[in-house]
Amino acid sequence: LGLPEPNRDTIFQGLRMDQGFYTSKDFLPLVAMASKPGMCACHSPLPSIHGTVIVLGAGDTAFDCATSALRCGARHVFVVFRKGFTNIRAVPEEMELAKEEKCEFLPFLSPRKVVLRGGQIVAMEFVRTEKDNDGNWKEDEDQVVRLKADVVISAFGSILSDNKVREAMAPIKFNRWGLPEVDPETMQTSEPWVFAGGDIGGLANTTVESVNDGKQASWYMHRYIQSLHGVAVSTVPELPLFYTPIDLVDISVEMAGLKFLNPFGLASATPTTSSSMIRRAFEAGWGFAVTKTFSLDKDIVTNVSPRIVRGITSGPMYGPGQGSFLNIELISEKTAAYWCKSIAELKADFPNHILIASIMCSYSREDWTELSKMAEVAGADALELNLSCPHGMGERGMGLACGQDPELVRNICRWVRQAVQIPFFAKLTPNVTDIVNIAMAAQEGGADGVTATNTVSGLMGLKANSTPWPAVGGELRTTYGGMSGNAIRPIALRAVSAIARALPGFPILATGGIDSAESGLQFLHSGASVLQVCSAIQNQDFTVIDDYCTGLQALLYLKSIEELEDWNGQSPATMCHQKGKPVPRIADLMGK
Repeated sequence: LGLPEPNRDTIFQGLRMDQGFYTSKDFLPLVAMASKPGMCACHSPLPSIHGTVIVLGAGDTAFDCATSALRCGARHVFVVFRKGFTNIRAVPEEMELAKEEKCEFLPFLSPRKVVLRGGQIVAMEFVRTEKDNDGNWKEDEDQVVRLKADVVISAFGSILSDNKVREAMAPIKFNRWGLPEVDPETMQTSEPWVFAGGDIGGLANTTVESVNDGKQASWYMHRYIQSLHGVAVSTVPELPLFYTPIDLVDISVEMAGLKFLNPFGLASATPTTSSSMIRRAFEAGWGFAVTKTFSLDKDIVTNVSPRIVRGITSGPMYGPGQGSFLNIELISEKTAAYWCKSIAELKADFPNHILIASIMCSYSREDWTELSKMAEVAGADALELNLSCPHGMGERGMGLACGQDPELVRNICRWVRQAVQIPFFAKLTPNVTDIVNIAMAAQEGGADGVTATNTVSGLMGLKANSTPWPAVGGELRTTYGGMSGNAIRPIALRAVSAIARALPGFPILATGGIDSAESGLQFLHSGASVLQVCSAIQNQDFTVIDDYCTGLQALLYLKSIEELEDWNGQSPATMCHQKGKPVPRIADLMGK
């Protein structure tokens, strides 16, 4: 709500327009009447302004008055304000426009007296304003400035002085400035059922801020109305999204006795480097997460830098949207104790989200038994056995060193099956001749499913001077790293489909190039149960989950509509083309 009356300083009481005094609420409507299309200029001429004009104020309205005064005939316009340039409330564009039109600015002046001669304004006197050491503004009566003027326009804001309006607002309480008492957070007045914003709330200085007052108040109005019916509403505004039949599509998944809110989760990689990252992912809407792989303390590692670089598979493209990444990152540098405590805390706060602990040991029954039991006791819903890290861990007899041998995979799975009751999945490497043999070995060892696949071993590229990238240390050393992202999707799709065909019904956690709902659906069609994502998050952030969930719901909804069975996902079917143009059917042209 706007304030109806202009804020008129006491020194201007009794002055009229014919004497050369205007308020912004007097002056701007006169200008507007003469400038609106369709209005006859002879009936609504611009106000006649001459000589020197002083505009008081430093808001958007003051600068509107200044530039309009020039168009009405003013020779010089001075914009005078009480504080400095850093305190100007107007948007920069308004100030710059006044500057370009040759308006002059006079800061640190407070009006003190209007000088009249023959009933007409001829000058104004000001005193200097200064800020003291405590940050308070003071007026120095010893520093007086006198400016000649023919017209004065006051743009010192607006007030509510009409007693009838104030009485109509009873029983709302008013503050010492004559405005309603308003909570700046909720926009609620002293009466809980009345909300106020904009000028009358005393908080907004611009139209944009006033609109935001209304937006802010809407949530707390909703809370208030719901509270009358005993319904609790969050203090954090959460305006509902659009609701359509697509939102009725259930994309929850049951696999290995676990209920997933949706099939999308974080792969054991950079997005799960820490507990706080997994927490943010769950808050964003991800259905599950696999922790960064951790080991017993005796196998703790230290990562090098740089260790994650953009791929060259999309050419010299930088920034988001990379088609691939290469990493030489090892497993987590954090201890097993850190991850076990994190698992317990995350499960306490997100009991409906699935949290899978990724673990790695060398080929030792004692180690696998100890670590898997630790993770189970911590509260993990399931385990993922990292038998496939393609770099750095093989030299320790871990990761790929175990995952390429079916016999070793079978034995490790047997050890873990005997140690824990929760489900576990073996993470497979694509760097083998036949990944199906490894999956069969995991199933024979008692695994509840497999993750397919880990990254693909590769050397991403060499610079013109033969040095690799990433290059570590003064000697610029590197190693074969793991390639991820869209570039390995064909490899991952082949692995998933081959395992699903050989082992029908055996759960598969797919990963490798899933960057959209469409690509995720490809893996589901190929036999995957749930989907793990990493590189797409590196390209953007955790919020991609919104697109993935709504996208998958839309794809499944469209599949339920018989008339759209020939569509390709969300794209209508394309008719046969000839020379790049659609070929119309005769029946369509003839109407029969």
